[in-house]
Amino acid sequence: MQRDRFKAFRIHSDATGYHAGFEDLTLDQLTGEVTVRVAWSSVNYKDALAATGQGKILRRFPLVGGIDLAGYVVDSSDTRYRASDAVLVTGCGLSETRDGGYAEFARMAANDVIPLPAGMTPRETMIYGTAGFTAGLALLRMQQNDQHPDLGPIAITGASGGVGMLAVAIFARAGYTVHAISGKPEHADFLRQLGAAEVLPRTTLPMESRPLESVRFGGALDTVGGPALAALLACCAPYGSVASCGLAASHALPTTVMPFIIRGVSLLGVASASTPRAQRLAVWQHLATDWRPHALDAIATREIAFAQLPDVFSGYLAGQAFGRTVVRVADDT
Repeated sequence: MQRDRFKAFRIHSDATGYHAGFEDLTLDQLTGEVTVRVAWSSVNYKDALAATGQGKILRRFPLVGGIDLAGYVVDSSDTRYRASDAVLVTGCGLSETRDGGYAEFARMAANDVIPLPAGMTPRETMIYGTAGFTAGLALLRMQQNDQHPDLGPIAITGASGGVGMLAVAIFARAGYTVHAISGKPEHADFLRQLGAAEVLPRTTLPMESRPLESVRFGGALDTVGGPALAALLACCAPYGSVASCGLAASHALPTTVMPFIIRGVSLLGVASASTPRAQRLAVWQHLATDWRPHALDAIATREIAFAQLPDVFSGYLAGQAFGRTVVRVADDT
């Protein structure tokens, strides 16, 4: 039942400094056509940056944190949604320009709301969250650019991170041979369980690569940027695609035009927060069916109650997080 007041994790930057915590809100403090009772959310590195002020994520203050949510429609002025419909939202400006999912209730722009794919629970969509959606969007863009398994293995950098781990499982499920590149050898067995055919050290990629290297991969998904991305371009097969979705190492790209004009390699940008609705619907349909990892639940290595949320951010910033953390905001009924 809808309540006059509800709990939200809200972020401020004011005369007293940068601070965040739980507080009570009312629905008239939120804007949007669709009111959702939030059941589940997730924790991403971006959420930790936003909550602590370690990164310039929020573009206005105060805002409710959380870039992901899943739950049930309470009411809607848009006729596409009815009370009790199960829905999800990822990205779309949440915890940047709009109040996000770390609240018992949320109000969303109707076009940002995605009906829960058939056969999936709200909790499962938050195991994916923005991380899994980003990996799926990368695969969609690559396939739209004619990437196919016969071109050769797909390299995935940062494979022990949230996006990388889900990408390993998603690409493997979609029929690709996956070579996971990770600086954490202790996670190699887990990555193999997710579907990686090989787990390679970071040193696999030459940090001072030549304009063109010997072909090693049919394509790649890069989460780190910098020299690693340049090396993937130099190692990519003719007419393969390299999708870029992160800058964990660097925002710079020290490359040349040689991979593009000699081998026809494509560099594809993956901007998950601003993805058009039609592509969002397509990605989520794939994630619910033919791209759904066999070990999806195993990727959710931690489940926390809403009240525990402030305790997890420091571990993400310290590089101690492994797997996906799902947040149980309310009973999923």
